[in-house]
Amino acid sequence: MTQGVCSLDHKQNLKLLFVYGSLKKGCRHHGELRGAPFERLARTAAGYSLVAVSDYPVLIPRGSERVSGELYRVSVALLEELDSFEGPTYRRAVVILDDASEALAYLGDARALAGQSTIAGGEWRE
Repeated sequence: MTQGVCSLDHKQNLKLLFVYGSLKKGCRHHGELRGAPFERLARTAAGYSLVAVSDYPVLIPRGSERVSGELYRVSVALLEELDSFEGPTYRRAVVILDDASEALAYLGDARALAGQSTIAGGEWRE
């Protein structure tokens, strides 16, 4: 997984994680965040897309959409658990948010997902 420097809270060693799919509050895998503190609602800067793969959305770094999601403060240990949970389909990388700040997110491979249908409006609902 890509490890980037981003929004590190030195007191608690926490990083911001942008979630946009099944990890969001009220969705089927939210429990995987293990009670991580909710920071705020957020959107990516333009330049991303959500594509539909089976029953899940995948964030890819191409397109012109702003993708909606939620920000959580997570520990490095939790990120490592989430890496295993997300599996090889996703990679952890830094994304730019619409306020020009950065967060980590799980992204898919834009080339491998070329031709998949995009989720209009950049917002996934379960």
